[in-house]
Formats: sequence, structure tokens, C-alpha cells
Amino acid sequence: MEQYDPRVDAFIGKSAPFAQPILQHIRQLVHETSPLIMETIKWSCPFFDYKGTLCHMNAFKAHVGFGFWDSGALLDTGNYLKRGDEKDAVGNFGRITTLADLPPDHILQDFIRQAMAANEKGAKSARPVAVKKTEAEKTALVMPDYFAAILDQNPKAKETFEKFGYSHKKEYLQWITEAKTEATREKRMAQAIEMMAEGKSRHWKYQ
Repeated sequence: MEQYDPRVDAFIGKSAPFAQPILQHIRQLVHETSPLIMETIKWSCPFFDYKGTLCHMNAFKAHVGFGFWDSGALLDTGNYLKRGDEKDAVGNFGRITTLADLPPDHILQDFIRQAMAANEKGAKSARPVAVKKTEAEKTALVMPDYFAAILDQNPKAKETFEKFGYSHKKEYLQWITEAKTEATREKRMAQAIEMMAEGKSRHWKYQ
């Protein structure tokens, strides 16, 4: 793994014209924050690593997505990360269409440094699958941004997941979010994508 991966150059070059300056800016900011951060391509989009995955970016037809692998471990006093709750956007900052949609550079760099520190400590935030707020909301499922990004890169798997009922969705989400290490989580996600691309539920062998 290198600091600059030529595949990321190719990814940016193939992206829509509006997306290219946004992707370039994010990439430059990440490396300005620390020369120790390395680039790679996972699930067809750019990822940035430092002792584990830090963050990732992606480009779509009408917007860019940018998110942190374990955003729950980040202290966000300015509530910048809440826009990532949008269900139709990948990442922690909603649908990014211009550079103005991103938080200020010093805020993003603070998040990057926090993510690096969390990886050094091996910290993993708790990612509950069920959000227990009110009686009406208690069955809501939380989709991690990193899993949403992978689904967007695999249309067949995404179609299967969206057609699943509540229990099948929950089985996959719990299986992935409860992984104790990043390596295990990546392996499970790859297996999940493969199974869902074939239309299979998590426990299809026993059904």
C-alpha cells in the first residue's frame, strides 16, 4: 500500500466533472493532515488507511459521498456528522455537490486526526442495530455508511437487500457490525455481498 495509489487517480479521472475538484480536495486534505495515511481501492472506491481504515469517498451521478469508517468514535461538537443520517446519501456529510457542502478544512482535519488516534488505540464505537428511542422507532435499523457504500457498488446485492424483510436485513447488519476486528468485518461484508448478489439470505442454508 502506497501513500498515493494510481488507481485513485484513475477513479477521479473517470468521475463526473463536478465531482473531480471535490474528490481532489478531499484527497489532498487527507494527505496534508498526515503523510502516514495510505491510499487503496476497496469495493471500487477510494479508501484511506492508517493502522486500519480511516475514511472513504465515492462519486455518483449527481453527488459525492465522504465518510469515516468508524464515525461513532469521533467527537463532533459542531454536529457536522449528523447530515450523514440522510438515507439516500453515502457518507457522513450528506449529498456533496460542491466544495461548499463540506465542513471547513480544519474541521475535517480534526476528524481525520481523531480517526487516526482511534485506530492507534484500536477503539471501535458501538454500532447498535436497533435504535430504541420511542415505541414507534424501536424497530428501525441503522445502516453503517461503510456497508451502504459497498451496496451501492453492487446493484444486485443492493436490490436483494432492499427486498428483504426486517429480519433478514437485521441478520446481515448484526453479523457485520458485531465483527470484533476490521479484517473480520471486511471478510463478512465480502461474503454478504456475494450471497445477496445470488439472492440469498444470511442463513439461507437452513431455510
